[in-house]
Amino acid sequence: MMITTTMQRVFSSVFLLALSWSVQAAITLSDPVPVGPQVKIGKLANGLTYYIQKNTKPEQRVELRLVVKAGSILEDDDQQGLAHFTEHMAFNGSRHFKKHELISYLQSIGVKFGADLNAYTGFDETVYILPIPTDKKDNLETGFLVLEDWAQGVSMNDADIDKERDIILEEARLGKGATDRMNKLILPEVFNGSKYAERLPIGKEDIIKNFKYEAIRRFYADWYRPDLMAVVVIGDVDPVQAEKMIVAHFSGLQNPAKERVRDYARIPDRPESKSLVVTDKEATNNVVLIRYPVRTSAQEKTMADYRQNMIKRLVANMMAQRLQELTLQATPPFLGASNSLGMIVRGYESYSSYAVLGRGGVEPAIRAVVQENEKARQYGFSTEELERAKKMQLRNVESAYNERDKTNSVTYASEYIRHFLMQETIPGIVNEFAYFNELLPGINLAEMNDYVRRSIPVATQKLVVYMGSDKTEVPAPTESTLLQLVNAAEKMPVVMNEQKKVAASLMERPVKPGSIVSEKINKELDLLELELSNGVKVILKTTDFKNDQVLISATRFGGQSLYGDKDNYNARYANAVVWNMGLKTFSPTDVPKVLAGKSANLQTSSGFYTESFSGNAGTADVEALFQLLYLRMTSPRKDEELFKAFVSKSQDATKNTMANPESIFNDALISTLFNDHPRLVRTAKPEDFSKIDLDRSMAIFNERFSSAKGLTFIIVGSFDTDKMKPLITSYLANLPTPELAIKYKDLGLHAVSGVIKKEVRVGSEQKSRVSITFNGDARYSKEENLRFHAMIEVMNLRITDILREKMALIYGGSMSGGLSRTPTQTYRIGVMLPCGPDNVDKVIAAMFAEIEKMKIEGPLPSDLNKVKQNWLKERQTQMRTNGYWLGNLQDSVLYGTDMAEMLSYEKRLDDVTVYDVKEAAKLYFNTNNYVQLVMYPEK
Repeated sequence: MMITTTMQRVFSSVFLLALSWSVQAAITLSDPVPVGPQVKIGKLANGLTYYIQKNTKPEQRVELRLVVKAGSILEDDDQQGLAHFTEHMAFNGSRHFKKHELISYLQSIGVKFGADLNAYTGFDETVYILPIPTDKKDNLETGFLVLEDWAQGVSMNDADIDKERDIILEEARLGKGATDRMNKLILPEVFNGSKYAERLPIGKEDIIKNFKYEAIRRFYADWYRPDLMAVVVIGDVDPVQAEKMIVAHFSGLQNPAKERVRDYARIPDRPESKSLVVTDKEATNNVVLIRYPVRTSAQEKTMADYRQNMIKRLVANMMAQRLQELTLQATPPFLGASNSLGMIVRGYESYSSYAVLGRGGVEPAIRAVVQENEKARQYGFSTEELERAKKMQLRNVESAYNERDKTNSVTYASEYIRHFLMQETIPGIVNEFAYFNELLPGINLAEMNDYVRRSIPVATQKLVVYMGSDKTEVPAPTESTLLQLVNAAEKMPVVMNEQKKVAASLMERPVKPGSIVSEKINKELDLLELELSNGVKVILKTTDFKNDQVLISATRFGGQSLYGDKDNYNARYANAVVWNMGLKTFSPTDVPKVLAGKSANLQTSSGFYTESFSGNAGTADVEALFQLLYLRMTSPRKDEELFKAFVSKSQDATKNTMANPESIFNDALISTLFNDHPRLVRTAKPEDFSKIDLDRSMAIFNERFSSAKGLTFIIVGSFDTDKMKPLITSYLANLPTPELAIKYKDLGLHAVSGVIKKEVRVGSEQKSRVSITFNGDARYSKEENLRFHAMIEVMNLRITDILREKMALIYGGSMSGGLSRTPTQTYRIGVMLPCGPDNVDKVIAAMFAEIEKMKIEGPLPSDLNKVKQNWLKERQTQMRTNGYWLGNLQDSVLYGTDMAEMLSYEKRLDDVTVYDVKEAAKLYFNTNNYVQLVMYPEK
């Protein structure tokens, strides 16, 4: 009944929209793009802008944002890094909240620091993010008070500033490495010597260490002013009430008596072509970038601009498709590439070509991307390419339209932030759906190709950058050679691409359907359970959580454990090998062409002990999803050339992975933890892919995925059961079910026992990582699982509060873990704490001190309550998502547990006590059984 109502609402909306098109005047291209009726935009007398929209996804939650048009580009020379520092100080005490009070209060109402409560600083903006539960009236009032304090009430106490210096320096330390070192050389050229290259948000360490208090207070006073601010309020709130609260909290903000001019930095023209070669011993990829002239970007104001942007997106889609097809060669010219016109910073854009290099090095990559530009510029695209791109674009907009009342408030908030910062148009999805239906069909091939000729640069100045490893089989080019290669590629003759005809559909519906042999209704969970004539089972859960989403999943025991060590790599990569060759008669790039205009995706996966099918589709595209599933099981495709392409790309992509210090450390950790077991999944290396045999890998895939025996397909989403049943009988009931071993073998991947401590010296930066891993036997139950994770989450609160905020030893660190049921019942807890080498001993001591405190005293009741409140808020949202239901039902089917247990979560959570967490800490934090690894820089 629920879904029938949903479908009626969707069809009714489409009918009304169609009716509105028939009576409205045709779109006039000279008209401005309107602001949609879904949002109210206002401005206070002091210049502050506000956006308000009622949206009930999720329910009882409001997304608040404070957006400031002030970022690192506005810093004076003595303030480099202080825009970002100011953002940090907003969480360190304000007019109405003492230090630590704000975060503690928000955690108490279920808002998690980092995951929910957050902020970011860019070149031109700072954005504060605050989701507020609205189940209690006072929460929203307090949320607005927080935003008001962030706007002009941050305390900026001397002692708090000094404490935060170390935390920000630790944040800067996290970003150090090959990319950071190379960017410092490249960005001045990428930004054509503009101020942007001198104002990276993280700033300069010497300034962060030594700036005078007055410098940060000056930045805050100069730039945190209402005429540069916006407040965004999206969610389950009365718009009239929200507007009153905005007026009450922000009308009193004042602009400075002497306002500094808010200018935007200019990116100058590049006078001549230039090339740059930058290498680093820790670089993991070799890439080439061709940046054509930077130009000012025109704002989208009129319907003509809106239509032009549609053309731009069509071109980007078609160009991406052509470049992807080049990667299917046995020796592809690159691992991945793009040719596109994109924004650099606010107000500036550039056409650029980018490629990740393969074994052939820079020359074939440059030749390929440049020639694809030239082919498009000289010959344009084909009618078939354009029609496919139109179908894809219209389907994307249609999906957004269908979900207009089920779209998360976060999505709308981001859209209005872009409107405030960059004047992105916001006509609303109802209008946009109408625009696309009216404008898209009228875009013809001639004007499309004319746009391509005008937008792709030719014979002009450019910046060519090579960035990569200094130890590669193909030596890095010289700077003069790099530019010569581009110039030569531009002069090469090109021929028009031949377009391969593709089928109109993947397959015909099977002539003889199977049947449903039994049906059972689960009233408690509102499920329909089916058994099919081939023995396959199906569980149907219709929902109204989304209007255009259907999810499917089936998991059973089996997996890689059924194959011996000699088949390790054949089994591990069987899925990847098969998927990279396509299905039936279709190559991997043929499939999306056939499905153009449809939304359907399928994946298969194989772990050590399980194997799975999973997929998603739009409500109208379920048959396409079932066809993908049917063909994947019945019609694998063997292609020697595509297999060679897969091996070649994989080897090239992993050639330099072990140059990354973190990869070396992670491999050392897992090797130590599992005593160098031969079945460990370490960082992939080129030689791994030489061990794959095509025939054997396909045979393994077919053994496990050509039979549906023992599978229960769980289907959750927006669908009509009566329409779903014929598809189920045609496809799922027709799946082959030959005999298959539905079991797994214990591979002996068991963690070591005792206390093991090691040091790993790697990397040139002054960076360390402390890893502490506890493991052992466990007894799984849903109750014990909650106690276990409550213990971990309370410990994460302590890590943030003690190691970061009070001791300033780290910027970010965390504890994670889980209880495993397969192949045996065990637990593992991992602690990862990045820090400075000089602080390693302090970090370890502090971490173990908190662990011991938890074992002796247990958690603070307030901390446990914070965890519970956050979980309850998450649960409230999750229960209205298809993915959450699918995951819980799948878990119950796999392990044979009562599916209705998911309904008693709140009771189990309420039963978790301080005593339970303390006892869990005693049990799981066994200080006689852990592995401790510390990464230090090379000596």
